[in-house]
Amino acid sequence: MNDQGAPLADSAPRCDIAVVVPAFNEAESLPELVDRIDEAIQKLGRTWEVWIIDDGSSDDTFDVVEKLAAARTQVHGISFGRNFGKAAALAAGFRAASAHIVITMDADLQDDPAEIPALVGKIEEGWDLVSGWKQDRKDNFIKNNTSKIFNWFTSRMCGLNLHDFNCGLKAYRREVTQSVKLYGDMHRYVPALAHMDGFRVTELPVRHFVRKYGQTKYGMARFINGFLDLLTVYFLHARRTSPLHFFGRAGLGFMTVGGGISLYFLVYWMMGNGLRLRPVLLLGLVFILVALQFISLGLIAELVVAGRRPEEEFRIARRV
Repeated sequence: MNDQGAPLADSAPRCDIAVVVPAFNEAESLPELVDRIDEAIQKLGRTWEVWIIDDGSSDDTFDVVEKLAAARTQVHGISFGRNFGKAAALAAGFRAASAHIVITMDADLQDDPAEIPALVGKIEEGWDLVSGWKQDRKDNFIKNNTSKIFNWFTSRMCGLNLHDFNCGLKAYRREVTQSVKLYGDMHRYVPALAHMDGFRVTELPVRHFVRKYGQTKYGMARFINGFLDLLTVYFLHARRTSPLHFFGRAGLGFMTVGGGISLYFLVYWMMGNGLRLRPVLLLGLVFILVALQFISLGLIAELVVAGRRPEEEFRIARRV
C-alpha cells in the first residue's frame, strides 16, 4: 500500500523510468521510436524500460516488437487479441510498468522522445502529472479546431485549465498510474481524473511533428465519444459524493418554473376567470413532472453512493 492509499503492483519499482507506448498498425515507426527513447533517457543516466502495447494491429507491429525486445533487454511488449482502444492499452501498460516515473507517448513519431528529460524534470519539481502541450500542432484544420473546443469544455467542466488534455506525451508519478481507472475513451481525461483525485497537475509545451508513417486514427466519432465521456467524468467524479446536489438543483429549477406557472393560473382561476386548455399551463405541469423525476433520480443516486465503501471516497496524500 502506498501513501496515496492505492495498492502498488510491486513493492519496489524495477527501474527509474518506464515508457508506455500504445501502438495500432505502427510497425514502421517503432524501431526509430525505440532508438530515440534510448538516446533521450541515456542522457539522464537512469535505468529504464519501454512497454509497447499492440492494440490488435493488422500489420506486423508485434513482430517488430519481438525483434526489438530480442535486441534490447529494456523493451517489452503486450499484444491484444483485438483492438480495445487507447485507454485499454494505457491501462495494460500502467499495470505492467514498474518505475518511479511513467512516460506515455504515441507510436507515430509525432511526439518527440527528446522531451522526456524536461518532463522528468517537472515531476522532480514536485508535480504528480505533467501533460504535454502541443503549441504548434501539425494536424489538419478540423482536428485542430475540434481539439480546441474539446479542451475548452473540459477545462470549464473539470476545473483544470490545460491547453491540451489529449496530448499523448505525458509524465506521471507512479502513484497516479496506480490510482486512475481507465476504460472506454477515458485516456483523454487522465489529467482531469488525477486533478479530481487531488494530484498536482501541470503542463509543459512540447514539440509536435507531422506524421511520418501510416495514417491518422482520428474521426468525428471520437469527438462525439469524447464529449459523452466528459459527461461521465463530471458525474462520476465531480459530483460523486452527493449526486442529489446536482440533480436536486436541476429539479428545483424545473419545480420553480413549473410551480410559478401553475400558481399563476390557480390565482387566475380563484379570481373567477375561466380556465381553458392552455399550452403554457400544460408546460408548467410538465416542468413539475420533470422536477419530480430529477429529484427522484438524485435520491436513487444517493442510495448507490451510500452503498460504497467509505475508503473509496477519498485519497490519502500523506501519512505521518
